[in-house]
Amino acid sequence: QVQLVESGGGLVQPGGSLRLSCAASGNSFSIYNMGWYRQAPGKQRELVAVITTGGFINYEDSVKGRFTISRDNAKNTVSLQMNNLKPEDTAVYYCKATKTVGLRQVYWGQGTQVTVSS
Repeated sequence: QVQLVESGGGLVQPGGSLRLSCAASGNSFSIYNMGWYRQAPGKQRELVAVITTGGFINYEDSVKGRFTISRDNAKNTVSLQMNNLKPEDTAVYYCKATKTVGLRQVYWGQGTQVTVSS
């Protein structure tokens, strides 16, 4: 069982920055692919960025060049640095862990609100 706790959300003006963090409990963090997703009101949840156990990274097109995902296996954390934020980035951001060894298991955090507004 893995528990994920996100932090770092808030209200920011357009062009500003935020850093989201996701702390994972339990052991074997390094065998989980980690991702950030977001869900805006009235829209489906969408992938923002993912970092695999081997360090492969992929971003949704609209955040490329503005967002950076990273992980620290020693601290069981994954972060999302968000720069040059836009109003359309407003959403609840969720952390997701996908186990890559043995039985496939997926875990979600509770989400953190990011609001970009002047």
